[in-house]
Amino acid sequence: MNNITKYNGKLNILGHTLKSYRIKQGWSLAQTSDQLMLIGIDIPRSSIQRIEIGDRVIKDYELVGFSKIFKISPNVLLANFLKELE
Repeated sequence: MNNITKYNGKLNILGHTLKSYRIKQGWSLAQTSDQLMLIGIDIPRSSIQRIEIGDRVIKDYELVGFSKIFKISPNVLLANFLKELE
């Protein structure tokens, strides 16, 4: 039984933001996966795609990995959500 709570129908709040940063870098899903692998975080291309559409939860260490490869702080990734809560 799946008891994971969704927010606005999605399993994460960062999928759209992560996709926009990936596109800004000019990276494919596979290239993004490769960049994460270089820092020791194994997220397959298919899982990144699921994250981007909100069908997969993001683990805390994965959030840090994304922020590292995009060279931004986790707070920048979370900024839109934090504004939404105000």
